[in-house]
Amino acid sequence: MSIADRRTPEPGDGLSWVDTSTQLVLDLIAQGVTELAGFEVAAISVARGHDLEVVAVSGNESARAQLEGSRTPLAMTVELIELAESWGTLKFVPHEMSVPHLSNNDWVPDFTPLAGPDAWYPEDMLFAPILDTSGQLRGIVAVDLPRDGRRPGPEQRRTLERYALQAGRAVLTALDRERLADQMAMATHARNVVRKASRELSLDRLLVECQSELVAGFRAMGMWIHTLDDDTAAGAGSMFSERDVEITLPPQLVSLSNLNARRAWAERRADVISAHQVQGRDLTTAEAEAVLDFLATLGIASILFVPLGQGSRCLGAMVLTRGFEDPEWTEAETSVALDVGSDLGHAISHAQAFAREQQLVRELQEVDSYKSELVATLSHELKTPLTSILGNLELLEDMTDLPEDGQRSLAAIDRSAHRIMRVVDDLMLLAKVEDPVQGMNVRPVDIGAIVDDVVELNDVGVHRRRLAISVRRPAHPVLAAGDADDIDRVIANIISNATKYTKDGGRIVITVEQIGAEVVFTCSDNGIGIAEGDLPLLFREFFRSTNPSALSVPGTGLGLAIVERIVTRHGGRVDVTSRRGVGSTFRVVLPAANPGPRQGPGALVQPVAEHSA
Repeated sequence: MSIADRRTPEPGDGLSWVDTSTQLVLDLIAQGVTELAGFEVAAISVARGHDLEVVAVSGNESARAQLEGSRTPLAMTVELIELAESWGTLKFVPHEMSVPHLSNNDWVPDFTPLAGPDAWYPEDMLFAPILDTSGQLRGIVAVDLPRDGRRPGPEQRRTLERYALQAGRAVLTALDRERLADQMAMATHARNVVRKASRELSLDRLLVECQSELVAGFRAMGMWIHTLDDDTAAGAGSMFSERDVEITLPPQLVSLSNLNARRAWAERRADVISAHQVQGRDLTTAEAEAVLDFLATLGIASILFVPLGQGSRCLGAMVLTRGFEDPEWTEAETSVALDVGSDLGHAISHAQAFAREQQLVRELQEVDSYKSELVATLSHELKTPLTSILGNLELLEDMTDLPEDGQRSLAAIDRSAHRIMRVVDDLMLLAKVEDPVQGMNVRPVDIGAIVDDVVELNDVGVHRRRLAISVRRPAHPVLAAGDADDIDRVIANIISNATKYTKDGGRIVITVEQIGAEVVFTCSDNGIGIAEGDLPLLFREFFRSTNPSALSVPGTGLGLAIVERIVTRHGGRVDVTSRRGVGSTFRVVLPAANPGPRQGPGALVQPVAEHSA
């Protein structure tokens, strides 16, 4: 019954991977052989990597206790088959054949042989190899202890052969079913990997979520993932290993891993590397030995090297590991791992793209912050000499003995200096409202009161140009939540623009209302309007309209940019509708200090004041 140097695994060492349903089938097969073929003991072994593992024993309990779960090297079993006598599909090794290196005494029945040349001896072995369609050894059915104590004759051999063939077909069917079940299990784990990976935008978190599923799904000892970095000459990338175990590849293996990953991804293949099984077609013998030597230092016997990528781009490799007691990788595992590599590659590409976007956002924020600091610094530096210029101009203007040409020159210098000062003031204000560090003094702000103050400040110009301004707001205060100075600048800027770009004798209508949780300030005019092509650029710094009539009005091009920044900073929004030659309407929406129910315009809005010439 004993075949070659068996070793018995410790309980729970993961050697026997037969599932419950397959085990039941194999037990029934072994039981049927003992009952129908005239032998007291039957054992079924199946190929596991480089071993034959005994997975089912029927009959003698002593035989079951010693044989079940033990393993025989597959190569020694093949050698034994070649030495055995062939009885059709049966193989017989008589006790008188001396093969000490191919036998041991794991279990030898204790009985006294009968007399005669056909007597069965304790050391006799009779078994039927189980071969698949390609002729590969997938297992054996072995029998012992014939009930009549004699070697089977021709008739009994035919019976035993018939049942052995049936048992072989059943074993192959059970193993194929087990293989399919393994593939389904791995596919399930692969789907879990994809589902988890798709939720993670951080590469570190993505890999942490995937690793436990991958190790369990492929029944691996551990794993690591090596990502490539196309921005570096060597493509060193990053290493991510299970349970934060530090994996440091020697430089030679880093280059080899990168090269093999790219080739493997281009050919859509996964490679197995072990002492018995080297499928990496691009590895030389020396390179394979270097890989195996490195793996041995980590206690790893074999790896499944799976490229990761998306489209034509290789992103790295996933390396699944197994120990010296584990079986070799199967074709099914290699195939499923390659699919997982593709799915994981998509997830890694997505995470890397998100990381690049985040980096770009940080860089843009840094540029924007630098721009604000630069504008603030330059503005301060310009303001000091401008103040000095304006002060000296006032002294020169007080001199009564200046000629007329000199006075005209001083007036021109004064206008230009004040214009530059307005630009500097606007730049400083723009830098202030763009600075996230600058806080706001948020409190309830009466929008109607601010509108009244701004209209009053513009009263002289309004009368001079015969403009009619209507202000419509409710009798009770309309309170927005914000910084009073900032909101005052917004309203002053919009009303000032309306008066500047409305022709003499024109009309401006200002409305203040609260709608639910929002305060709405609207300013409409029948002025020169804005060209349709200018509307998308209206809130850009230094933008001036292409309308010649608008360009004739002095301005810095920063007013509306400041308005948009302030409103956005308050969590509001500003929009404009306009037609050239018809007029414009600016609408500013701010959060209300006291959110209330939506009120209809008829109940909310009523004329309060009319300012006209």
